[in-house]
Amino acid sequence: MKLVPPKPFTFEGGQRAVLLLHGFTGTTADVRMLGRFLQKHGYTCHAPLYRGHGVPPEELVKYSPEDWWADVQAAFEQLQQDGYKEIAVCGLSLGGVFSLKAGFSMPVKGIISMCAPVRPKTEEAIKVGMLRYAKEYKRLEKKEDAVIEAEISALAEKSLEPLYQLRQLMDDVREQLDLIYAPTFVVQARYDEMIDTESATIILDNVGTDDKQLKWYEHSTHVITLGEEKEQLHEDILEFLNHLDWSN
Repeated sequence: MKLVPPKPFTFEGGQRAVLLLHGFTGTTADVRMLGRFLQKHGYTCHAPLYRGHGVPPEELVKYSPEDWWADVQAAFEQLQQDGYKEIAVCGLSLGGVFSLKAGFSMPVKGIISMCAPVRPKTEEAIKVGMLRYAKEYKRLEKKEDAVIEAEISALAEKSLEPLYQLRQLMDDVREQLDLIYAPTFVVQARYDEMIDTESATIILDNVGTDDKQLKWYEHSTHVITLGEEKEQLHEDILEFLNHLDWSN
């Protein structure tokens, strides 16, 4: 059974643009509802799909954080080429790390990092999360349990070097948080099962801007954009975006 991979999307809403970034092993489906909500309130939203995502996990390990960052850069440049002069960036998990990286690499209007890890929960957490995702994907493909176990074992034995490059990315971004001067909204789920939630406090304490805030969502887990507090999250993000100093 072949799964239909999600696609990048652009929802046109106005001259104010927001780049929406999904997480590692995630897809644009994770930020789609947020994109539609912001579109209704006058924002154009564009979400790229990173290479190797939304397809069989054997494809994922062919790429690296460097490739996915290049996808983010290309998406930002696409918005600029389409005539959007002011762009905010909002990302979940790895997308949140990329949002912070964009904050000191690109001329962004504002930054929203959602459940962004700037240090992993454990050394093996990234690999464990990857293999869990692989198993779930193969179950959705309706594969037999024995086939799934064999394919997971084969995947675990492959070089997962790209996954460990994620750790280096987190370290690099954490070291440069003080170079971020754009307004920053840090979003963190209280019951985040995937990352070290102390990351949220590290981000808040170290970003260079004075215009910064952290909000904890007391009933949410890691994929906060799809959780029970998503409507409140939408409203909070809209309020943050509306307070930015847009020229239009």
